[in-house]
Amino acid sequence: MDRRYLQSFRHALTRTGWFRFLLGFSARAAFSAPFGTALLFILSTNSAHAEFTVCNQTLDVVNLAVGQKVDNADQTDGWWTIGANQCVNVIREELTNRYIYLYATDVFGHAILGGSTEMCIDRRRFSIRGIEECWQRGHIAARFVEVDTLEQVRWTYFLTGNSP
Repeated sequence: MDRRYLQSFRHALTRTGWFRFLLGFSARAAFSAPFGTALLFILSTNSAHAEFTVCNQTLDVVNLAVGQKVDNADQTDGWWTIGANQCVNVIREELTNRYIYLYATDVFGHAILGGSTEMCIDRRRFSIRGIEECWQRGHIAARFVEVDTLEQVRWTYFLTGNSP
């Protein structure tokens, strides 16, 4: 009889142990599921927003100006200072334009990234609407490089020593 009692007790303990484990697991799951879902939602909304990022892969600090269409008008904005081997988000909202225009200078003001699209810049921080008659409006004309984002909502441009 003692042997049967021990076997049934061991059997009950094993079942109770599993029951407690499952009960504990259920309580953890009941708490973790809403918490995990909320955390996932918060992280996904912060990390899922689209942007245009420029990474400076040169050994020099660069100053960057960006051009794009805003409300059907060309607009240029500057300056972002990007350290060597650093990245900066220059457009933080979802990209709606296929083409983004970039112009970069070194710390001495010499163009290190330029292209064939003429747009307006200023010596100090600026936001300029329109790209016509830069000089007549008191701005400086600069040649921006055109970046084709292939209509993606997020894009990263790598500025290297071999950039055009």
